[in-house]
Amino acid sequence: MAISDLQMQHVKESMRATWMSGDFGVVAKTIASDAEAFARRLAIPNGARVLDVATGTGNLAIPLARSGAIITGVDIAPNLVAQARERAAAENLTVSFDEGDAEELPYADGAFDAVVSMFGAMFAPRPALVVAEFARVLRPGGLLAMANWNPASFSGQMFAVSARHAPPAPGIEPPVLWGDAKTVTERLRNQFTKIETRIIPIVFDLPASAAGVVAFFRKYFGPTQAAFNRLDAQGQARLTADLEGLWSNANVAADPAEHVLIHNEYLQVTAIRV
Repeated sequence: MAISDLQMQHVKESMRATWMSGDFGVVAKTIASDAEAFARRLAIPNGARVLDVATGTGNLAIPLARSGAIITGVDIAPNLVAQARERAAAENLTVSFDEGDAEELPYADGAFDAVVSMFGAMFAPRPALVVAEFARVLRPGGLLAMANWNPASFSGQMFAVSARHAPPAPGIEPPVLWGDAKTVTERLRNQFTKIETRIIPIVFDLPASAAGVVAFFRKYFGPTQAAFNRLDAQGQARLTADLEGLWSNANVAADPAEHVLIHNEYLQVTAIRV
């Protein structure tokens, strides 16, 4: 189903409001070490010009800056950009953080040696525009690297549960398709070469029960908060029950009443601009 310009404007406004709600910076801290590991695997050379798309609070931009890359981060949510700037300043790192849209990046053609995104650009509603912008701002031979939740992952299941209760706007493809190797290869193949995908394990380790973790995500994670806000009291109760069941069933902690330990995963994607 085609989406009109007016409908897309509403989608974008809703998306910006979603990521500005809660406090994603609190959630980002729980996977900061995984962002650092992703940055190390990329081995981006000192002095490389790198754009982090949908940077959030700078989870990926900060470790890349520490390693000597010249970093620019961009995000649709101004409050997250503000947090990223504060983080960089606290470490005396020189990083440019801008407000902007992954589908319309405010940078010149070929401005970057690498474009990266971790659990970020995958949420933009029009994948074809995202790919076009990735390719436009990358120099020929530049690196594209993404970390995307895949459909089979625990995070993919969590998004699916929320979508069953609070469906997205018609015509919007599920973000987790960016984590499907076949789909992402098809999206990139016309403008990128040497496309490689790899499943990377990641652990959710939180000091709370399943119910406590659901409450945590409801308070701090914008997409979960937005899903609850679209439901009446009965709908919220049903979503709570399904999410608590999902977390409880996947929890392998020895003390599940006080601790959640989930084996999760994501798809790492790397490709070279033609």
